[in-house]
Amino acid sequence: MPEAPTPSDEKEAGLEIRWVFHAPRNELWREWTEPERFADWYGADAEVPLESVSMDVRPGGRWSLTMLVGGREIDWDGEYLEVEEPQRLVFTVRDDPTQDLYELCTVELTETGDECTEMHFQQTGQMPAEAYKRARQGWATFFREVDGRLAGA
Repeated sequence: MPEAPTPSDEKEAGLEIRWVFHAPRNELWREWTEPERFADWYGADAEVPLESVSMDVRPGGRWSLTMLVGGREIDWDGEYLEVEEPQRLVFTVRDDPTQDLYELCTVELTETGDECTEMHFQQTGQMPAEAYKRARQGWATFFREVDGRLAGA
């Protein structure tokens, strides 16, 4: 289902997206925490080789992957800060290992009935406002991919 924009969606220091998926919460949790699934949708407009994905989904655990896009490689990585299966995941993310700046992402999953799950996604950090607009478009593309995957499951 397309994202539901609200007045709070754009913030100076981050972004917020709410999305309702027609799938049980446990299925959506698996999309965020299983390498095969995550690699498939995180690389919606690119390729994420499964062998490049590492996920140690626990507080203090690390995650990483390589995205191939436009003839170049982007190395993503971060750390899981909170893991409350199947409702809350908080992790850091960066796409440049030469930088110490990480963004903070929070995923909250709430069952809404009728096998539907609302996802509340937030990303905060220190990127410029224009970068958050691009990030928002990227996440929306990813979430459309998840939506399609879950609809076909």
